[in-house]
Amino acid sequence: MERIEGIGGVFIRARDPAALSEWYETHLGITGTPGQWAPAGGTTVFATFATLDAYFPIDRAFMLNFRVHDLDAMTAQLTAAGIEIRTDPEWDSEVGRFARIHDPEGNPIELWESSRTVRDHEVATS
Repeated sequence: MERIEGIGGVFIRARDPAALSEWYETHLGITGTPGQWAPAGGTTVFATFATLDAYFPIDRAFMLNFRVHDLDAMTAQLTAAGIEIRTDPEWDSEVGRFARIHDPEGNPIELWESSRTVRDHEVATS
């Protein structure tokens, strides 16, 4: 059976596409030629949720999840930019640590520091 190799794109409708693209570049570092971004390798999770599952806002059909190398540094950077961040120790597990933000269009974004990255960070700072 043929299988896909990874996510080929994320497409978001926006009231102001240029401004939303600029926000993602400024605050999350998604850069490259317009419309393209070459992320670092790693696991990509594909999961479906029941319509009323409260894992992310019920009024949204999707939530983006981005891997980050250092969640503390990323959340500090976003806080300094005035972006509201939500964390919950119950979200953290053996797969890593999580934080949530929303883009200017209200789309939920989950930031994920994998447990592999957490372990690498702990070794480097000890």
